[in-house]
Amino acid sequence: MVDNGYEQDIRACLEVLENGGIILYPTDTVWGLGCDALNEAAINKLFMIKDRPKNKSMIVLVADAREILQYVAITPPDIIAIIGSFDRPTTVVYENPLDFPDNLRSEDGSVAMRVTTDEFCKALIKRYKKPIVSTSANLSGEETPAVFAKINPLLIGRADYVVSWRQDDNKIVAPSRVIKLDEDGGIEVLRK
Repeated sequence: MVDNGYEQDIRACLEVLENGGIILYPTDTVWGLGCDALNEAAINKLFMIKDRPKNKSMIVLVADAREILQYVAITPPDIIAIIGSFDRPTTVVYENPLDFPDNLRSEDGSVAMRVTTDEFCKALIKRYKKPIVSTSANLSGEETPAVFAKINPLLIGRADYVVSWRQDDNKIVAPSRVIKLDEDGGIEVLRK
């Protein structure tokens, strides 16, 4: 059974996302800042909150591997099996994204996406019915905080909603591995 705080966090996040706001939330790797991945104004707001240069791309989270097919024009034929074989959180850079605003795409037009394994993120994305942005909860140039207690208070104050769920979790998880797939399923490791 999920406790009331969890459900309250989900509902508050949904309202903030629907209104173009920014959430500070736990992911399957580090704490992240997020917004609606299809909302150009929200993405611009997120860049401003992080003091992040707009030429540095951000990651998109989806709840299920099948969602990749909705947001990428050309994938390897066995993309769902490839994603299912990952033994740790892995972000995949895709060459032919669909529907994402230009400010979410990297300079080469690609988009980095990860199928989250975190129960909170999965529930949030499934109920929101759209992908969300995930970028580490730090100001640009600062070290990525391993746990909530290490997040810069200035950044906490800039978020429209801060999730309570797992704030006391001190388990340290590394940021995701980042790979690039070619159309035939060949893998290039960009970050181990």
